[in-house]
Amino acid sequence: MDKMIYVAMTGAKQTEYAQAINSNNLANASTTGFRADLHAFSSIPVDGPGVDSRVNAVVDSYGTDFAQGAIENTGRNLDVAVQGAGFIAVQSPSGGEAYTRAGDLRVSAGGLLETGAGHLVIGDGGPVAIPPNGSLLIGSDGTISIQPIGQGPETLAVVDRIKLVKPPIRLLEKDDDGLLHLQGGATADADGSVRVQSGALEHSNVNVAQTLVNMIELARQYEMQVNVIKSSEENADAAAQMMRMS
Repeated sequence: MDKMIYVAMTGAKQTEYAQAINSNNLANASTTGFRADLHAFSSIPVDGPGVDSRVNAVVDSYGTDFAQGAIENTGRNLDVAVQGAGFIAVQSPSGGEAYTRAGDLRVSAGGLLETGAGHLVIGDGGPVAIPPNGSLLIGSDGTISIQPIGQGPETLAVVDRIKLVKPPIRLLEKDDDGLLHLQGGATADADGSVRVQSGALEHSNVNVAQTLVNMIELARQYEMQVNVIKSSEENADAAAQMMRMS
């Protein structure tokens, strides 16, 4: 009986973990450049005396979905969408280099280029600094050009170039900060083949309909596991009553 409760309890616990991953995906369905987290259930045999057919259901988070999300034209000069494979290099909260597909850029009060989440964008020599300007343009190769204040629209000055990279996705891991990092803390070299589309943003690649269906399925699985625990308790009470009667 104890083993029955244990199997049901571990199943419910793992279902809660899967639901947390699924809920996080749903919560970020409208987050620019978000990449959905993947999970799967696997069966692990229960060792020890008893019936060999008993198994635990274990949830494994096995990576990130790197499929491209839908691209929407915004017309905003600071919005960029990575075309095809590739990432924008940014500075992580810990100070290291990380990667993102979020191209909702802005200029901070200190004149530094950052993403909508506040991560500094990395250029050729570190964080990109934007001088005061009349207008700003971002080329397809990430080159940032400005119209200096007091100059005509025919005068453009290149200030920096966004570091665009294309590391093998098998080497990328998503950290707690929501950014992608290379395994072992390595950094990727700039890749000239990566292109961005100015005036556009890439949406999250979360499939909302499928995620909602998964949420319902996981809720039913959790309810089933709880019912098993209740049934084991009822069986234990019935067995104890029979022992008292005997």
